[in-house]
Amino acid sequence: MHVNHLSDDFLITQYLKGDESGLKQLITRYEQKLFTSIFILVKKRDLAEDLLQETFIKIINTLRQGRYQEEGKFLGWAMRIAHNLVIDYFRKDNRMRMVRDTDEYRITDNLQITEDCAEKQMIKHQTHNRLKILIDMLPYEQREVLIMRHYAELSFKEIADITQTSINTCLGRMRYALINLRKLAADKKVSLTDD
Repeated sequence: MHVNHLSDDFLITQYLKGDESGLKQLITRYEQKLFTSIFILVKKRDLAEDLLQETFIKIINTLRQGRYQEEGKFLGWAMRIAHNLVIDYFRKDNRMRMVRDTDEYRITDNLQITEDCAEKQMIKHQTHNRLKILIDMLPYEQREVLIMRHYAELSFKEIADITQTSINTCLGRMRYALINLRKLAADKKVSLTDD
């Protein structure tokens, strides 16, 4: 059986039986998605790498202690651990950071930009920058759901699991985020179209 077709539960069982390759495959399978989700929230590569490492340490410890109960839902469980570590970091740091670009990461880099002419690409870049500024103005909960949905491409169920809220709460936050983005764009007289 090809290793990519092995279920998460099978890989966990293999790991618990002493086969380290099971854990290695799980890490390889989900490392990038977990890192991206952490990095989007903390905005610092070194910090995101540290929190990712802490996430995997918690995962390993929980598995070794036999406390993993999330049959078939490994990614959601791992994302919840990562999200909780991010929240703990912010609580310790006693502040919530705004989603902003850094030298290492631009939020709009995750948007698909087609091979347009240079002028169209410049217009899209300006539009994305305007959108980024407006996203920064949203309340944290709305911004978090919007980023997880559109930039990390998570389902509302995954977002609900990670934020430990209901799917309806996540849908509501997304709805209000979009309403608020439109209001902010109108108030600031910012055009969000590529024209």
